[in-house]
Amino acid sequence: MTSATLREALSRATDTVDAAVGRGVLAEAGRRIVAQLGDGPYLVVADENTWALGGERLTEVLVEAGAAVADPLIFPGRPVLYASYDNCVTIKEAMGDALPIALGSGTLNDLVKLAAFELGRDYVAVGTAASMDGYTGAGAPMSADGVKVTKNCKAPAVVIMDLDIVAAAPSWMTASGYGDLAAKIPGGADWILADVTGVEPIDGAVWDMVQSGVSSALSRPDELAAGNPDAFDGLVEGLCLSGLAMQAFGGTRPASGAEHYFSHLWELAHLGADWDPPLSHGFKVAMGSLAMCAFYEALLERDLSQVDLAAVAAARQPWAEIEADIRDRFDGALADHAVRETKAKYLAGDELVARLRPLIDDWADVTVRLREQLTTTAELTDMLRRAGAPSRPEDISLTFDDVRATFPRAMYYRSRYTALDVAWELGIFDELVAEVFDRIWA
Repeated sequence: MTSATLREALSRATDTVDAAVGRGVLAEAGRRIVAQLGDGPYLVVADENTWALGGERLTEVLVEAGAAVADPLIFPGRPVLYASYDNCVTIKEAMGDALPIALGSGTLNDLVKLAAFELGRDYVAVGTAASMDGYTGAGAPMSADGVKVTKNCKAPAVVIMDLDIVAAAPSWMTASGYGDLAAKIPGGADWILADVTGVEPIDGAVWDMVQSGVSSALSRPDELAAGNPDAFDGLVEGLCLSGLAMQAFGGTRPASGAEHYFSHLWELAHLGADWDPPLSHGFKVAMGSLAMCAFYEALLERDLSQVDLAAVAAARQPWAEIEADIRDRFDGALADHAVRETKAKYLAGDELVARLRPLIDDWADVTVRLREQLTTTAELTDMLRRAGAPSRPEDISLTFDDVRATFPRAMYYRSRYTALDVAWELGIFDELVAEVFDRIWA
């Protein structure tokens, strides 16, 4: 089935034309795929685990719908498939003249997405786990020559998410998706601040796509952890809507804020890369979300309406000092990257005052918007724990000192304007970070 919310989101998406979320919707897959993309031929790409979940049934419904189906490409179930460009090449070589169908979750979807894009073809995603919001997203994180980058490519034309299959996935995969969706809480708060300051105004329709169902989608952590298919509708639809919103907006702002930069930095450090299975994106994002919710708690305790902006501008660090600090915290090419990103959002003097003035003047109203958007660190910790996701740094082999050290690096890592930048510009960044670990999240 396709809900009214999904239909509205599809009407604004640039790549995805059809999506079905519900129990038993794999039976509709053949009809939906043929209706949008023709009678093939199609190549189903899976691993041994995902093929066992639905490979034969997917092939059957494709044939029943009149589609031609090539012999499937099935990767080994062990070791866990890695997002390496070599695997993308393998898929491209197997495609022939077929359109690929990714039967799997994050990595497999990314590999097929990139392979299809490089050959100029549409592709289909048949998801097997509620593990991430990338099913409907453009771009594919990929490792090539020892470097992880996000390759630009199109989102799938058709997405099928059968909740009976999704609910049967390993519980850690569901917990990962739960963590990824929970990130929309602090990520949305960051967008509010960017909106108030005029940096990046909120698109109301896109905002609603992502945010309108987040609370309800996260409200059943125990049932999700238990694998109750009836509890998965909100989570899976929320993850799909996140990707569709990014398509509609033309960027990742609707789905991510500073919490994702914690994850990116830990990924660059290869945190959990040698685990089996590897530490998921959603688990790292969950920890970043906890860090940012705690930071927001500290920020919202301040009465910013009394801030003297002239004094703030006078105390602003000159760019040369900031660049030196960045180069102390990063090495090599990553340092150059962080300098460019930070320089793009750096303001001083009258320009800084102009950016912060709406925030200070309307702080009472802004705090209301932020409190309505956010949850407390304690509440989010409990939600993540019940869902089976990490809820303490040690759960992902980090210490509180590791997380503390990531705060300034996360601020410098991207040009996107977040709560970290607001605190930095106001000269209270270090104070708020200290409060996170001394009082709020300990």
